[in-house]
Amino acid sequence: MSMFYVQRGNYRDIAMTGADALVKSLELEKTEYVFGYPGVAICPFYDAILNTHIKAILVREEQNAAHAANGYARISGKVGVAVVTSGPGSTNIITGIATAFADSIPMVVITGQVESRLMGSDVFQEADISGACESFVKYSYIIRKADDIPKVVKEAFYIASSGRKGPVLIDVPVDIQQQEIKSFHYPEEVRLRTYRPTVQGNAVQIKKLFSRLSEAKRPILCIGGGVHLSGAVQKVKQFIEKFQIPAVCTMMGIGAMESNHPLFFGMVGNNGKIYGNWAMNESDLIIMAGARVADRSITQPDLITEHKVLVHIDVDPAEIGKNAGPEIPLVGDIASVFEDFNRHELKNSFEDWIRVLNKRKKEIEEAGLKIILDKLKKASLVTPEEFIYRLSIKMDKDAVYVADVGQNQLWSCANYQMRDGSFLTSGGMGTMGYSVPAAIGASLANPLRQVVAVCGDGAFQMCMMELATMKQFDIPVKIVVMKNNVLGLVRQYQHFFYQDRYSVTDLYGSPDLACIAAAYDMAFIKLSDNASMDEALDRFLSKREAVLMECDISPNELV
Repeated sequence: MSMFYVQRGNYRDIAMTGADALVKSLELEKTEYVFGYPGVAICPFYDAILNTHIKAILVREEQNAAHAANGYARISGKVGVAVVTSGPGSTNIITGIATAFADSIPMVVITGQVESRLMGSDVFQEADISGACESFVKYSYIIRKADDIPKVVKEAFYIASSGRKGPVLIDVPVDIQQQEIKSFHYPEEVRLRTYRPTVQGNAVQIKKLFSRLSEAKRPILCIGGGVHLSGAVQKVKQFIEKFQIPAVCTMMGIGAMESNHPLFFGMVGNNGKIYGNWAMNESDLIIMAGARVADRSITQPDLITEHKVLVHIDVDPAEIGKNAGPEIPLVGDIASVFEDFNRHELKNSFEDWIRVLNKRKKEIEEAGLKIILDKLKKASLVTPEEFIYRLSIKMDKDAVYVADVGQNQLWSCANYQMRDGSFLTSGGMGTMGYSVPAAIGASLANPLRQVVAVCGDGAFQMCMMELATMKQFDIPVKIVVMKNNVLGLVRQYQHFFYQDRYSVTDLYGSPDLACIAAAYDMAFIKLSDNASMDEALDRFLSKREAVLMECDISPNELV
């Protein structure tokens, strides 16, 4: 039988292999980039990809392939794709998969595997990656026949991007990649008998919500990361403004509302705004939209059901009631649910409640401003809160801000000023080293947008090898390293809970960042005091090319 094979844009009348089928399937899913690292067990795939317009981005460590695919997915709205080899290649990417799973990021991860006949024999570079990732993938496949590849890829993309989004793993033995297939047919649709995510919200529950809302005096809407993932930001904002309902957000919900919006009262949780947490505590009706009610945003779940009506909206029924029992559970896609909400009318006014919240917010912000001004007067190094604030207002309105994990993340969440941009971070897993590779993916997703990664010196040393990726592919990410020569958040914890018995938090031996920048032919800026801040930030943001900024802060700074 005559087969086709994509060869540099032309069809050839020769047999198609499993690797060709993999690449052709990715093409049909309109994949632009794959992020990865080759090895013998995935070489047939990387040979076949040369025959397409898909661009393979070589990262310098496999975990970062997943983080880059993560950043790409969050800015493009598409499924991110990462491709690595077997054994250590696949085990290295596990943290990146777990990071995506915790934050519900759509991703397809393809791993090479040893020959089918050798699987289970503990041969060179064999690892049971499907078993290892079982608890943090939506689904995984081990391909046994090359003919199954088109169907598997179609299903993988559908599962990753529907319902509660997340990573899907495809493990492909090297002999299956080399195997000829009988025919190539890419399915037009997916039918999975046991997987049918609910999209439409239940009309009875929606009616009940509006009945409760008509009786409420102090409602609050808590925006979670699911609002971004469902593309529902404008619909949620329309709901807030139409019904004049005040809103807060979780860490993953940052960016859905402008920081200066009159109905927005900041991030909630351990390191959230005091007035935002106060609003949650004092409310009589809470609408949780696309949030998991996890410990970081809701430290005491029982409090949000005590003397309150809790409405929990999520596309994943398993999340509803897991940590707090809602009076009104509402399963459905956030975009679809809020579209239904916005068709309703409500005869109720919350002016008094908003007035109380604004008064509380003003009092707390004025007290906080006095503290910051006092810090600025006494500071000999850079004041991190002021730095983040000024950086974010000087960035382009639609810029992408990528925060790493640690003190820098919490300073960023508290002081970043949202306008029309995007805020990315690792929330559920809290993975250090996320920012630079995620920023690379974000920049490739939209090269016209300014992308800034902010990290600590500990996190930077977990991902600084990706400066080579930026150099190789001319990716103009701007990087801020908040350098205090310690693992700041752990040290802060030891300060409070171990009476200043500091253990394994000193970063002595860290590299000279000016030399690192020079090694990768990057522009370098060093900022050591507040007086030079504006001038340094203007230089940092003025040009298109990548820049590395070292921002010196005191190791005694606390969040």
